[in-house]
Amino acid sequence: MLKTFLIGLKDVRLVFRDRAALTFMLLAPFLLTLGMGFVTGRFSGTSNSGLQDIPVIIVNLDQAELGDALVDVFHSEDLAELVEPASSSDPEAARQLIDDNKAAAAVIIPEGFTRSIIPAEGTMFDSSYAEADPVSIEVYVNPAMPTSAGVVKAIVDEFVSRVDEGRTSGMITIFQMLATGIITPQQAETEGRSLFEDVDQTEPTALTLKTDDEGAQAVEFDVLAYMAPGMALLFLMYTVSYGGRSILAERAQGTLPRLLVSPTSSAQILGGKVFGIYLTGVAQISILILASAIFFQVKWGDPLGMAVLILAAVFGATGWGMLITTFARNPNQAASIGSAIMLIFGILGGSFIDLGMMPPAVQFISKITPNAWALDGFTTLALGGGLAQLTEPIVALLIMGVLLFLVSVIIFGKKKLAQK
Repeated sequence: MLKTFLIGLKDVRLVFRDRAALTFMLLAPFLLTLGMGFVTGRFSGTSNSGLQDIPVIIVNLDQAELGDALVDVFHSEDLAELVEPASSSDPEAARQLIDDNKAAAAVIIPEGFTRSIIPAEGTMFDSSYAEADPVSIEVYVNPAMPTSAGVVKAIVDEFVSRVDEGRTSGMITIFQMLATGIITPQQAETEGRSLFEDVDQTEPTALTLKTDDEGAQAVEFDVLAYMAPGMALLFLMYTVSYGGRSILAERAQGTLPRLLVSPTSSAQILGGKVFGIYLTGVAQISILILASAIFFQVKWGDPLGMAVLILAAVFGATGWGMLITTFARNPNQAASIGSAIMLIFGILGGSFIDLGMMPPAVQFISKITPNAWALDGFTTLALGGGLAQLTEPIVALLIMGVLLFLVSVIIFGKKKLAQK
């Protein structure tokens, strides 16, 4: 383990002594972010986040407790300055308004939504009662307003998450009370249904507007909070492919075969090289985010969530770097493939264009890139989310990294490591 750690640290030191590599890893994304900030008016005071009076159409076909509660959330005083809700009874008409660019999103609450979560009276503990199939709320978004539509979706996601969390914890409490004899089976249903009586009193969302400055800043979406990580993730792919290129270069120069003669296993050597690539990527992203926070005053949100997301994003990207190294025959080929992958992933992953504006097919394909998952996480943080809301992108990035590493290790074995 110590040898692996030392090999990794040695590679990081070598990278940060390479002026050309540093220029491409740090200076280029920093200058691109700066340039995009000027183009969008971020530094001229003319930028508008769009997070005010967001037009949203609400179609409540449920007409029951939970459907009414969600409608009340959008009409609450806390969100009065953030959203401008309008009601409709026709889902198709609401979708057409979105297609006509008249609103950011349509929230369609289907009939039976409440009953799919709260059983009808007298059936909660009836073993013969057939539960209703889960019913999902539809958020029909406007691709021309990706940020505003994302806010609406975040409000709905937060509401559904809190309802589900309350139901789960409440039912556990009821069953514990039954088991300990605190309540009788006859009282259980009354207690269970009371869990949802005050659902409309639930705090609306993580995006709640407050009257103090701290609350207002928490929901302000800075356009650079999307651009800066987009550029950092774009050049992260260069960093991981550069690290793979160094492995092939050392193999061609005979450095790796000489290491194998020493009392160092191939697993330690390859692990150390990969660890060095990973540390370099973490350092690159961290430096760029720190620089944007200092020079551009970008608000990155929850520090813990940001740290975990960075580690997961670099892990996923490093997996792709190792796969590139596995299939490349020489350092020049690794560099060429790495540059091509960097640009392709940058386009597919949303580093240049918001994924919400792309066709559904492109959005689906983008899931193979670490860029898309990581950008989704950074956007969530910028909109006021925390580590709890980052489960999906973090898990996806970790799975991506593990699968790519397994494939790379199988192919890039000891024989290939020693080959000149």
